[in-house]
Amino acid sequence: MENYPPTARARVAEMIAAAEAEPNRAVAFQGAPGAYSHQAVRELYDHAAALPCFSFEDAIDSVEEGRAWCAVIPIENSLHGRVADIHFLLPESGLKIIAEHFVRVRHCLLALPDAEKVGEVLSHPQALGQCRKYLRARGIKPVAYPDTAAAAAEVVDQGNPGIGAIASAMAAELYGLKVLEEGIEDESHNTTRFVVLAREEQVPARGAAAMTSFIFEVKNVPAALYKALGGFATNGVNMTKLESYQRGASFNATEFYADIEGLPDDPAVERALEELRFHTKWVRLLGSYPQARPRN
Repeated sequence: MENYPPTARARVAEMIAAAEAEPNRAVAFQGAPGAYSHQAVRELYDHAAALPCFSFEDAIDSVEEGRAWCAVIPIENSLHGRVADIHFLLPESGLKIIAEHFVRVRHCLLALPDAEKVGEVLSHPQALGQCRKYLRARGIKPVAYPDTAAAAAEVVDQGNPGIGAIASAMAAELYGLKVLEEGIEDESHNTTRFVVLAREEQVPARGAAAMTSFIFEVKNVPAALYKALGGFATNGVNMTKLESYQRGASFNATEFYADIEGLPDDPAVERALEELRFHTKWVRLLGSYPQARPRN
C-alpha cells in the first residue's frame, strides 16, 4: 500500500476491501486506480470488483491464491512491442489465457484544477515516449514515474500547479484533476493488447473466431525454426505473432511465444502442432480464447 502516493492509497484500500468481500467478482490489474489496465477491466467487466496490484507478479498471485477470479494483464503495445517480463511470468504462473482485449490508449495532459499550463509532467517512461513530440514542441520537461495513474495522484499530493501528469481521462476523474488536452500521443494508432488470465481454461466453441497462444523451445540444429513452423504453412494455419526470447545466460536455449488463429482440436491446427512438437524440445499451450479483433 505504501508504494502508492497518499492520494491513491485510500481509493486502493477501498477497492481491495471490496474485492476481498467478493473474490469471485474480483478482477486484478497492475497499477494505481485509473491506470489503463483499470480501464481495460472496466471495458471488459463493468460490474467487476477491480483489484489494484502494485506489480504484475502481485496481480498474477492474486489469481493463483484465489483472491481474484482473473487478472487483466497488458501483453503488447502497437508502438513499444511486448511488455517486459510477461513472456516469463505468464508460463511460470500456470494460469490460462481465456480472453483478449484491445484498449485504444488516449493520453491526456492532466493538471490541478487551477492550472492553465504546466512546465513538467510525470508519467511512466513509455507514456512519455509516446508523447515525446508533443512535449518537445511545447517545451514541457518529462519526468519518469513508475505508473501513469500514480503520477496523476502524485500531482495532487505535490499541489504544484506547474506540474502535470500524462495519464487517462479516467485518472483525471478519479483524482479530481483537469484535462488540459486529450489525445496528446504522437501516433493515433497507439493501442495496447491485454490478455485475461484465469485458473481454469475456457475454450471457445468450435467454429467461433478464436486464437491460441503457446510457447516452445527449438532444438539446436540447423534450420530448426524453419522446420518447426513448416506445418503451419502447409496446413494453412495463420500465425499472427512470433517472438523470440532468451531464458538464462547461456544464449543456447531460444524460446518462442506464438499466437495462431484457430483451436488446438481444429484438424489443421492439430496437424500443425503435431509437427511442431516433432521438431522442438517442448511445446506448452497457454490458452485458447475468442478473437477480439480480426487479424486480417
